[in-house]
Amino acid sequence: MTALTALESHKLRQREDRAQDRSDRHDRAHARPPTEAERQIADEQHRVAESRTAGEQRAAGDTDTAAEVLLECKGLSIGYDKPILQNVNLTIGRGEIVVLLGGSGCGKSTLLRTIIGLHPPLGGEVVVFGQSMYDLPLDERNRLLRRTGTAFQQDALFGSMTIEDNIALPLRELTKLPNPLICEMVRMRLALVGLPGMGHRMPGQLSGGQRKRAALARASILDPEIVFCDEPSAGLDPVVAAGIDETLLRFRAALGITLIVVTHELESIRTIADRAVMFAHGGIAAKGTIAELENSKDPEIYGFFHRVADKHPSPARAAAT
Repeated sequence: MTALTALESHKLRQREDRAQDRSDRHDRAHARPPTEAERQIADEQHRVAESRTAGEQRAAGDTDTAAEVLLECKGLSIGYDKPILQNVNLTIGRGEIVVLLGGSGCGKSTLLRTIIGLHPPLGGEVVVFGQSMYDLPLDERNRLLRRTGTAFQQDALFGSMTIEDNIALPLRELTKLPNPLICEMVRMRLALVGLPGMGHRMPGQLSGGQRKRAALARASILDPEIVFCDEPSAGLDPVVAAGIDETLLRFRAALGITLIVVTHELESIRTIADRAVMFAHGGIAAKGTIAELENSKDPEIYGFFHRVADKHPSPARAAAT
């Protein structure tokens, strides 16, 4: 009885194998070759999958990946009529989320403007992807900066364009991708930032948090290696701000993006930052992990993280408040 059951089982497997083989031959015979747009979409999905794997490796502690330096500030001095920050030395590696923080008026937003090419430094050097940015001719500098993206504090969306067209604008201006592929990439990016099916809306029809998400989608649509964010959760309620923090972490994990974030929102800093750089008194006051800064012996640094009022604020700080 056992032998008969084994024989019947063997024959059944043979019949199933023959049926599967016929099905495979039929599929190959009738398969339609993919269109160019479908191939490009498949390539994009494959690239995103590889980036997701890289993000998971970084989260697991892949130090070789994290060691690659993407941005350096060397002896940087920034300001307008006179320096606001001087002798800024900073190194940021691939896959990091680094927060630039400090009190109001300390110069962190001006530093960001200098790093993204909007305001030349008074001295020193900004090295991006191994090239001294302000030593390059303007056209070469612009090509270099296409490998980065920026989400501005006030979102900078065009009010006369739909959200979909706002996000698609860099692709339409800077690439030759076919429109079906652009629309699919925008759809995927809207889903990633938590705005599925909202591409047809105008910016004025979105809440503040939704506009911030749309700005992040546009900043990342060219698949940059670095995204700069200026106060991404400013002016948002705690629940919406927490959603923005989750979106930033999702960006790093899914797309392998390095994030440089200017903020003074303590909960956001604790949630997203691998490292933080604190500015005060015209330079870098401290840098390190959040735990290191929270336990600092410096009263000003400790006070920032534990919300201790400054009994003797500087004139610049008093003016800012």
